[in-house]
Amino acid sequence: MKKPHPCIHKSHRFQVVMLGADLKLQCQGCGNIVLISRIKFNQKFKKHIASHETIIFTK
Repeated sequence: MKKPHPCIHKSHRFQVVMLGADLKLQCQGCGNIVLISRIKFNQKFKKHIASHETIIFTK
């Protein structure tokens, strides 16, 4: 995403949890889940990082 998540980690990385008309994204810094429409996501999306390059956060 273009802007960081407003958590203490200021993470730019999110994992897609659910796809549909809306997307459910999980912040890789704090683990919070954000629901965003697909249109807004397409506007704010910056780049794709392959899953083997990131650490997947689980609660």
